[in-house]
Amino acid sequence: MMTVKSEDTVEEFLERVRQAWDAGDATRYAAQFAEDASYVIFMGDAMFGRAAIAQTHHEVFTRWQKGTRMTVKPIDVRMPDESTAVVTTVGGIGKGGRVDVDKFQTFTLRRRDGRWECVAFQNTEMSRRSKRAYRSR
Repeated sequence: MMTVKSEDTVEEFLERVRQAWDAGDATRYAAQFAEDASYVIFMGDAMFGRAAIAQTHHEVFTRWQKGTRMTVKPIDVRMPDESTAVVTTVGGIGKGGRVDVDKFQTFTLRRRDGRWECVAFQNTEMSRRSKRAYRSR
């Protein structure tokens, strides 16, 4: 007898984000974010809404970060309730075999129809001390 999984995990959400980035697929990447999501990058720029995330990442994937890959690993998951998760990750983007972590990200996730979507994202550059600490893990 086959069982059907009704809800995905935080790790599956992060894997969808990573796969979309690695494929350079702005539409698939933005689809992981809520229609009205907020998205703040480490440089201090903010965008609001899935359409803005898709448009910006189209430029990112075809210009500045073309051909890059992402690494993302959860280091803390907090569940205020069964439909909300606040996920802190370490991550990075780059080319080549190994992609080092150099950012902390905070994803605020909402479960919708059994699937996680991000409603708020914050990306922050790591200090030198944090880079050393997380590089060895």
